[in-house]
Amino acid sequence: MKKILIVDDMMVSLMMTENMLADNYETFCASSGKEAIEIYRKEKPDMVLSDLRMPGMTGYELQLALQKEYHKIIPFMFMTADHDEETESKGFDNGAMDFIRKPFRPDVLLRRVANIMQTVEQIQDLKKDAETDKLTGLLNKVSSEKALTESCKHSTGALLMIDLDSFKLVNDIHGHAMGDKVLVTFADILRTAVRSSDLIGRLGGDEFIAFCYGVHDEGSIAQKSKFINERVLDAAKKLMGENMNIPLGASIGCVFIPMHGTDFSDLYKKADKALYNVKQNGKHGYGIYTEVNQVNETVEVANLAQVEMILSERNQEEGAFVLAFENFRTIYRFLKRTRGFYSKSTCLVVFNIKRHKEGGQITASEAQEQFQETLQKTFRSGDVISKNGNSQILVLLTNTDAQRDIDSAIGRVVKNWEKLNASTYFWFDHEWTVVNRQGANNK
Repeated sequence: MKKILIVDDMMVSLMMTENMLADNYETFCASSGKEAIEIYRKEKPDMVLSDLRMPGMTGYELQLALQKEYHKIIPFMFMTADHDEETESKGFDNGAMDFIRKPFRPDVLLRRVANIMQTVEQIQDLKKDAETDKLTGLLNKVSSEKALTESCKHSTGALLMIDLDSFKLVNDIHGHAMGDKVLVTFADILRTAVRSSDLIGRLGGDEFIAFCYGVHDEGSIAQKSKFINERVLDAAKKLMGENMNIPLGASIGCVFIPMHGTDFSDLYKKADKALYNVKQNGKHGYGIYTEVNQVNETVEVANLAQVEMILSERNQEEGAFVLAFENFRTIYRFLKRTRGFYSKSTCLVVFNIKRHKEGGQITASEAQEQFQETLQKTFRSGDVISKNGNSQILVLLTNTDAQRDIDSAIGRVVKNWEKLNASTYFWFDHEWTVVNRQGANNK
């Protein structure tokens, strides 16, 4: 039942108005503006029906005080015996939804109140549509960021960045209709994992965000992570069958407020860094941001099959394997350790990109990107590529016969590079060495 707060300093008028509305609405009565504010704070009525002229605090002043406190337009209808049109105009300027002049008939009052309630519902529906993600019913990106900006400023708790791991495979293998079902189910799991008073939204795609009020300990985050990861895998198998082998799960990056700050933009970046570290270290777990850019990671994996799915490369691209320099260096060191164990060689090739002709619109950085793409497409899936600085690219050519294979590979690079306009202004030189067999040949 809808709630109405009736405010009138004349007790007889107050009782008569309540009697007219009591059969259709839950009513609360106040004889002053001060009393009305206290009742509003406790009951949060759907609208306020207030006398306009009252001692101490007028109806206008009551309306402005409530709207200032709650930072929103509150549905107000004023009762008045004043027939001055200027008074009515002022009320509408302040945001009043209607006026009714005393004395009034019950049927007129009920009809006007019903019109206001209907208008409020329509406004709330439009507002809800504008604020929520249509697929999941969670807050959308804009509404999430707006609400979280305020929460991070004024509340304490945990801000969580949440990614649904390997979701793209659902769309690729089972289609977008199934992908939508998985997203809706994942949103329901997240609702269950947090309290109804917590904020939760969808930023887009498989990215979600939440604010858990009053949460300051890693143990709570660990429990939520475990719960989500267990539920999402069970739910996915119900949707796609027990033979479903997509490694679905959740990676969570966490910051605590105010320990890590109170500015949402800065906190978002920190939580995103924590999330990135989780995704780079096995996924299906959580990470807590620390000021030294270290993350406490926990990866929750149930069995060997899941380990294999997580470790496996997904959506494998054709051509060579492109890695960040640190990962490239790890592979290089491993191959150096195991040199002599293989029947064929692995060679390290260093390419240096240089401008050899002035002019053209392409920059050195763009030329390096295009050259890397050329190398990736030219070499095999077992070869490894990485950038080193702004003008150098490193390649590990595996399972080669050294000199003969290097010459053949460089010839293919030259042929493919010459097809691009960038080759008019940028060229390359190279040198190489054997990594995992004794002795070294250089060129």
